[in-house]
Amino acid sequence: MTYGTLSLTLIFIFIPFLLSKSLKLSLEKDITIATVRSVIQLLAIGYVLHFIFGTDNYVYILLMILLMITVATLNARKKGVGIPGITWKIAITLLTVELVTQGVLLGLGIVPATAQYIIPISGMMIGNAMVLSVLFLNRFRAELEANENEIELILSLGGTPKQAVHRHLMSAIKASMIPTIEAQKTIGLVQLPGMMSGQIIGGADPIQAVQFQILIIFALLTCATLASVILGFLVYPTLFNERMQRIAVLRK
Repeated sequence: MTYGTLSLTLIFIFIPFLLSKSLKLSLEKDITIATVRSVIQLLAIGYVLHFIFGTDNYVYILLMILLMITVATLNARKKGVGIPGITWKIAITLLTVELVTQGVLLGLGIVPATAQYIIPISGMMIGNAMVLSVLFLNRFRAELEANENEIELILSLGGTPKQAVHRHLMSAIKASMIPTIEAQKTIGLVQLPGMMSGQIIGGADPIQAVQFQILIIFALLTCATLASVILGFLVYPTLFNERMQRIAVLRK
């Protein structure tokens, strides 16, 4: 694909832009900013990856992964305002997800230990864990707000913080995992995933593309579980003080 051909795809930007303007949705500025940022960011990362793939230096690979974790952490922590140490809690969650998934893939020799495999897969795992972290924090906040009286009652009767929030914590973890599970139920029937489609368009054998996609969806299931569970059990204890009183509240 040439840049000239790529420029023709701007029609996909003009359609929502014109509809927003005609329907007075006031999204024209956001659409423009999103378009410009996405183009600049993707072109920049394209040249960066071209350089890293050419050198295949583990130092650059590590720096790239740390950059992804940092950006994902800073984005997800916005949903955890009011939680002490939410930044490092999210960072630990994302780092653990990355170590576990890459540990299995590289440790068992499922994929080669090269930048071409490590960085794209890491991006998918970290990005998914970031989204799951945001979903969990949103749902946990809603659970706490809706059941505040029940939580206070359990605490006043001598219950521990774990007993007070356990049901709501489990509900938030389950709710944040459901989108990943439901998406896997219809994969290949309702949608052809981006990685698989990209490989096929690039000329890869469809069977090989399917095999790699199966690898990814299995890893994403572990990613979803680890992200929700680890973040949940890191967050809830810091919502209470040593007297078992609630001291922190998740805010929008």
